[in-house]
Amino acid sequence: MNSRLPTPFRGLRRRLAERAAESDIWEAVELARHDSRPYTLDYADRLVDDWIELHGDRAGTDDHAIVSGVGSFRGRTIAIVGHQKGRDLKERAFRNFGMAQPQGYAKARRVFALADRLGFPIVTMIDTPGAYPGVEAEQGGQAAAIAQSMLAMTRLRVPTVACVIGEGGSGGALAIGVADRVLMLEHSIYSVISPEGCATILWRDVNQRRKAAAAFKPTARFSYELGVVDTVVAEPSGGAHKDVDRAARLLGDAIGQALDSIEAEPVEQRRALRRAKFRRMGVWLEDGVLVGEKEHDLDPAGLPAE
Repeated sequence: MNSRLPTPFRGLRRRLAERAAESDIWEAVELARHDSRPYTLDYADRLVDDWIELHGDRAGTDDHAIVSGVGSFRGRTIAIVGHQKGRDLKERAFRNFGMAQPQGYAKARRVFALADRLGFPIVTMIDTPGAYPGVEAEQGGQAAAIAQSMLAMTRLRVPTVACVIGEGGSGGALAIGVADRVLMLEHSIYSVISPEGCATILWRDVNQRRKAAAAFKPTARFSYELGVVDTVVAEPSGGAHKDVDRAARLLGDAIGQALDSIEAEPVEQRRALRRAKFRRMGVWLEDGVLVGEKEHDLDPAGLPAE
């Protein structure tokens, strides 16, 4: 029936469908950024008993955009590392709006090493617009700090679960996202760049942010379809901020199931599978030929050289 419509009407129908999809994706972006959405410490308070927060990178600084600690989660001692944005303007400034500097990733690596030494599973909670892009961060080696954090995660012997709980922005998210299982809350987003950043680069117009978001589809559904995340975790109707206690229970159930399955894997197999999982991303078929797969820099166990 559609094929009999005049061409202008078919184009109008297609454009209306595109606008509807664009609107749905932007709604997900807004929900992921909602001011009342629960942050890492909100989940830690509800999921972990005997919580002890750990501060500092042991080099003289404590980046407040990254929070970390240990506690008891359903019979296990676990370590948590996550972004923290802040509620009001004063706290947001204190937390640098959840954008970590190199010292924040050094803090994360310190906790990773501690948990690995003591045999504690690690849970990370991702919620950042991206790593801090300021001059001082770049002068401090921001890119190297992110890469070192990612490499540290590939080498961990303990089970690791990463949870995208709000915004998963660029390298700031990936720095603590290289895990055995990656979970993503239903109304969160995960992308290589923010919609505003993409719009500014491609169209030189930040007002094109909705168009940019619709183009790269940062939502949980599309991230799952791409194989970037392993599980989409349901949220209460209207978003996690509508019922934080229930949202925490749902996330806790998903984390528990993930840890159960990971702990059943032998350590060396776990590390090899983790490495292979992320190497598969970016591999595609072109004219029936596999493109993007490189094995020359892997040892037989699939691990980076120590």
